Amino acid sequence: MGELSLHYAGPILHASDLDTAVAAARTAQAGWAALPYGERARRLRQAGRFMGERIDALTGVIQQDTGKLPLDALSAEIVPAFMALDYYLRRGRRFLASRPTGAGSPLMFNKRGRLIFRPYGVVGIISPWNYPFAIPFSEAVMALLAGNAVILKTASDTPGSGRALAAIFAAAELPPSLFAYAEIPGREAGPAFIASGIDKLFFTGSTETGRALMALAAPRLLPLVLELGGADAAVVCADADLDRAASGLIWAAYANAGQSCGGAQRILIHQAVYSAFMEQFTAKVRALRPGIDLGPMASLRQKETVEGQIAACLAQGAVIAAQSPGAGAMEGAERFVPAVALTQVNSSMPVMAGEIFGPVAALIPVADDEEAVRMANASPYGLTGSVWSRSPARAKALAGRINAGAVMINDHLMSHGLAETPWGGFGDSGLGRTHGEMGFREMLKAQAVVDDLLPGVKRDLWWQPYSEGVYRGIRAIADLLGGTSLGIRLRALPGMDLPFLLTVNTLCTKH
Repeated sequence: MGELSLHYAGPILHASDLDTAVAAARTAQAGWAALPYGERARRLRQAGRFMGERIDALTGVIQQDTGKLPLDALSAEIVPAFMALDYYLRRGRRFLASRPTGAGSPLMFNKRGRLIFRPYGVVGIISPWNYPFAIPFSEAVMALLAGNAVILKTASDTPGSGRALAAIFAAAELPPSLFAYAEIPGREAGPAFIASGIDKLFFTGSTETGRALMALAAPRLLPLVLELGGADAAVVCADADLDRAASGLIWAAYANAGQSCGGAQRILIHQAVYSAFMEQFTAKVRALRPGIDLGPMASLRQKETVEGQIAACLAQGAVIAAQSPGAGAMEGAERFVPAVALTQVNSSMPVMAGEIFGPVAALIPVADDEEAVRMANASPYGLTGSVWSRSPARAKALAGRINAGAVMINDHLMSHGLAETPWGGFGDSGLGRTHGEMGFREMLKAQAVVDDLLPGVKRDLWWQPYSEGVYRGIRAIADLLGGTSLGIRLRALPGMDLPFLLTVNTLCTKH
């Protein structure tokens, strides 16, 4: 079935088209949001079937766009997309359902609130080049199931993946103009989207660009979800399973040629096991096979950036403890950077002070768990992290102290593939969440509706006209709630008799 086409024959928007596209999307969205959830889900299942018939073709497109190894494309792009579609189709109805807020105080027994979730309207999605399929796919699915229209712009370096996504959503028989696909140069995209009148923007990319988008969005108070950079720390405890830790962190550091914002960049190893861990880790680095275990960078530009960062680390005294073999004759050899493990690093080096978007990891000995946590948190980024330990209690306690949006125990990087797990970070790693119930709710505006259970009462206590009697009654409530001693609270009770609470009209007319 992999020979079926992924060709997209629909319109491709440019910056000058966005205003018109947003207006058309807004009209289509009103009808789409009015459809029953089951009908929206039925149409998106068609997109899943279309995709399922073209797995091999889709793998090839992603590989051609990014240089990913076929297994990386399948395991980190296509399989997570199917998992996300299944999850949101099954859970979306519950995420959309209104729910009571519950009672906050018996003094307001006659007021009952409910939360109602409404779509934003037209959602813009600007997606990255490192995961050009899975990231925008899940965001678009959530947005559409929630009742929104979508304008999608994929990275300029990965147009094949973007057009494949457009073809997949075209197969869903969505209303005309509900989903639109744009190809806009990166520097133009953010300003164009924000000026176009969209109702919310989801951006995945660099922290620098995220800050620029916030500044552009501020005059409109346009809500943003920003999934930005990371320089993740992994903590290897003294009681870790070193074979599992070394194998897992090889994958976390070097899968997708290290071009993962949630990859392991700073590996903090308890000094009691540092030598043993280093022996295993460096042996595994040297065993990585170019073209089989490690692919090329996505572009020559990215290769040059990473090589410059490695050179800067070495110039400041870092040492290459291990390096994988060179590219040889593999496809994409001109963009290949060997996997590198660095030691003797310091806080001023790029591998410690910033984000290296390539196959580079720093291995640092630490005296104890306290130093590991301190170093893990010594970064402006806070996307993900990991703790490696045989003790569940110890691992969970340490995980709770790491300043990151997601922390994995005895694994790393993979939480992005769990549709049910929120994805997003702290600090310079961004704002908001994607994935899971929290991510789905980012596609919705929450509205509180408060009902009154005593329609026969003509006036609430705090309404005008004011009077001395009303003041005494409300003061009694304040003393009951905030009195600093039991005596004060008890003395407040006579002013809170049942007639006071229920016959508001009488109290309001006392003079």
